[in-house]
Amino acid sequence: MLKNIHILLAVLSISGFIARGILMLRDSPLLSARWVRVAPHIIDTLLLAAGIWLAVRISQYPFIDGWLTAKVLGIVAYIVVGAIGLRYGRTKRIRAVAWIGAILIFLYIIGVAVTRSPTLG
Repeated sequence: MLKNIHILLAVLSISGFIARGILMLRDSPLLSARWVRVAPHIIDTLLLAAGIWLAVRISQYPFIDGWLTAKVLGIVAYIVVGAIGLRYGRTKRIRAVAWIGAILIFLYIIGVAVTRSPTLG
């Protein structure tokens, strides 16, 4: 059940990220709505907590197990590139490219989680 919760939270997280990216590209005022700004933090905090709990339950840990290390480093890259995509990119073009890059990084993280291999092989 914990794994299913983790997966659901990951789906909610990327869905929200994609939606916020579309709002950003459209210069939508909805992007500044309080719930649009707060909900991702709640979802991502729960996702992180579920991920940590899951790692402890399966006795696999970052910097010990290669696939989990790749996943954690991927999450850091996703956060940095995603922040450029949604907020810190100087131009809309830079934000759009970073937004797409963050989505690709997220797909890599999913691939690592499914294959339990940092090389996806």
